[in-house]
Amino acid sequence: MTDTPDLEILGLISTQYASETHAAKSGWIDKAYLAAHAKAHEYAGFDRVLIGYNSASPDGFQVAAYAAAQTTTLKFLLAHRPGFTAPTVAARQLATLDQLSDGRLAVHIITGGSDEEQQRDGDFLTKAERYARTDDYIAVLRKAWTSEGPFDHEGPFYRVKGAPAAVKTLQQPHLPIFFGGASDEAVEVAGRQADVYALFGEPLEQAREIVGRVRAAAAANGREVKFSMSLRPILARTEGEAWDRAARILDDAKALKASRGGQSRYSSARGGQRLLEAAAGGAVRDARLWTEIAALTGAQGNSTSLVGTAEQVVESLLAYYDLGITKFLFRGFDPLEDAIQYGHELLPALRAAVAARGAPRVLAAE
Repeated sequence: MTDTPDLEILGLISTQYASETHAAKSGWIDKAYLAAHAKAHEYAGFDRVLIGYNSASPDGFQVAAYAAAQTTTLKFLLAHRPGFTAPTVAARQLATLDQLSDGRLAVHIITGGSDEEQQRDGDFLTKAERYARTDDYIAVLRKAWTSEGPFDHEGPFYRVKGAPAAVKTLQQPHLPIFFGGASDEAVEVAGRQADVYALFGEPLEQAREIVGRVRAAAAANGREVKFSMSLRPILARTEGEAWDRAARILDDAKALKASRGGQSRYSSARGGQRLLEAAAGGAVRDARLWTEIAALTGAQGNSTSLVGTAEQVVESLLAYYDLGITKFLFRGFDPLEDAIQYGHELLPALRAAVAARGAPRVLAAE
């Protein structure tokens, strides 16, 4: 669906209808909702959708396979955490899914910023050790996908001898590799391994800083990296109506939080901490970046919004685009309904604006 070579618009699908403002009304896996959510994104014109990961979520490989069977053109970004599956096994799983989905798969490597969550699945490495393991893990993935014959690997975390590398990805030379993490260790790994570096919706100055750091790390390795940003757009017919809607969303999120005991677990990941730092600078940053949900929830994931009319939100997105951010992930607080609204209002306007703009101005410091 992309009208320009670099612009890619992503959404997020899940196995139950839930958000910061909606308590889940079904079990963990509602097949009808998952199918409807995937089809809604395809209908709305999204290029790709993320399938998230946490220590309590349903298995993403199976979710992706089911969603792929429900759609024909929609692409998928499967979040995958190293350390729980051998990289040679994961390489075959991902390549098989890419083949069965007709080349519609990308992988989002998330190292894990929370010691507590990692330990739920039996991982007790330190954060620095996890990033070193991720670096080694991706190196094995790449060898499995690109080696023409059996290969060996001798790394700090993985040792492989005579791996057959028999199952290749349909996409060549391999799947797109997205990568997240804002710590110094993460930036170094991104510079060596990422095809796309993913960041949350930060103020322009913060975004410029992290894009510059990642770009420099990639250049030091003779590489280039593309960039993705995740946001929660809140749209309405007028700017005033959009801010009124944001106020209602905040009230609903506070009520749901109170019903669950009123406690927030603040993110220990550097990316989440950066959102909390942005929120500490004000409820609204730049022209319309709204931070109050991030502050309320402890910045557990993608939680900042651009608020306004579709045209105003696109104007803000173009400022990020000019930093070199050419991929945008949008998800709403009303997950199904907002995906359809974005398809009617936001996606066409953004594609038209980017087509008129041409190449990003790349204002980030080198």
